[in-house]
Amino acid sequence: MNVLSVLVCGAEASGRTTLNARINHATGRDRRHITIADFSGTQPSTLVLATAAMQSDVAMVVVDARIGLTAEMCKQAGMLLALGLKSVVIAVNKMDLVGYAPEVFTREEQKCKQLAERFGSHKMFCVPISALQGDNISEHASNMAWYSGPTLFDAFSKAPGDDAREAVVERRPAHQFEATVVWVVDRPMLQGRSYLMRVGAANVAATVAPIKYRLDSCTLQHVPAKTLDCGDVGVCNLELDEPIAFDPSAVRFRLLDANEETVGVVRLHFALRRSQNVQWQTLDINKSARAALMGQRPCVVWFTGLSGAGKSTIANLVEKRLHTLGRHTYLLDGDNVRHGLNKDLGFTDADRVENIRRVAEVARLMVDAGLVVLVSFISPFRSERRMARALFADSEFIEVFVDTPIDVAESRDPKGLYVKARRGELKNFTGVDSPYEVPEHPELRLDTTRSTAEECAQEILRHLERMG
Repeated sequence: MNVLSVLVCGAEASGRTTLNARINHATGRDRRHITIADFSGTQPSTLVLATAAMQSDVAMVVVDARIGLTAEMCKQAGMLLALGLKSVVIAVNKMDLVGYAPEVFTREEQKCKQLAERFGSHKMFCVPISALQGDNISEHASNMAWYSGPTLFDAFSKAPGDDAREAVVERRPAHQFEATVVWVVDRPMLQGRSYLMRVGAANVAATVAPIKYRLDSCTLQHVPAKTLDCGDVGVCNLELDEPIAFDPSAVRFRLLDANEETVGVVRLHFALRRSQNVQWQTLDINKSARAALMGQRPCVVWFTGLSGAGKSTIANLVEKRLHTLGRHTYLLDGDNVRHGLNKDLGFTDADRVENIRRVAEVARLMVDAGLVVLVSFISPFRSERRMARALFADSEFIEVFVDTPIDVAESRDPKGLYVKARRGELKNFTGVDSPYEVPEHPELRLDTTRSTAEECAQEILRHLERMG
């Protein structure tokens, strides 16, 4: 016997308990066995609802015919459609309390049609019922002879097949997908940031690139966005660091942060064509050959710290010394890069994420060219520093935390930026109104209150010398 898992939600006092009892009683006569996951009492959190949706085949939103579909119910139904359940059934309950009036049902049915149209979905059904009388649960009711649509059970089983696009989608491994994301934590999802996607028992790094839009919580219209906040439903592209087989029957996944806490629920729509069309080109001359020609071991030395900490000063001293030693180097400085490659970016959290993503990719290319690359960026977020580290082989990434207390950095203020930030003239300034996340395990920590810039540079050079 097939098992159909039904997620049940809706307003309090809508008659869910009575309806669930009717369904359980009637399942013995139906060709399918139905299991119920009901959310009673207060409205479920986005995380709870999204997680339950991952484990369900269809969803049922129970509506009191006297009240009708509320904005909150529409939001729940829209989120469930976005998560790709086979169907969402709106059960307009308590029709007996409105005299089985067809116009009451027609009003709610029209709302459902409008909601389905917003999602371009043919997976929504609206059924008038009376849980108390058992009307239109498993059999059509004489009390509503005017209704010719499916019964509740019929609506459960009428879930259509996969979209044509999903039906022809490549089951070959792919690493780029369009996806719907339901964001469930109170810190935003940022475009360009890397997260973990749980695939089976493994985690695969997934970068958000880009967010296409989010759904307005009231109108469910598409709204341009660079971030998603808690409870938001949005559509984005995801780039995975390794290919996975796309299976249209199993396309819902959890999105995790670096601590493996669930931050979102993902439904993959389809593999992007470029995922198949763009392949890595194998070249005869590789990193080892280039490095051997230069007689050095390529790596990236990543300086992080507050503005005014001394990152650029120390990095410049290190490069000068390496140059005198005949090493082939390049220094990527945050301000300099913002004059060209990253001149289109501001200082919001989302732009800072993209700023680091770009420079990390450039640094990887330079290391592949055989260079010793010095990167001097505030890079305030641990997640982006972890992302940068993951681009390099073991021991190629050296994180240097230039540890300078904010009061010391502010007293230096060589560019007058702290003064502007304190006046409110410079928004999203790290250490003032934007956070700096201290490195947890840097290869080197330089205390600039106890050591001069020259001494700090020498410590880095000694570390590079030990590496060979």
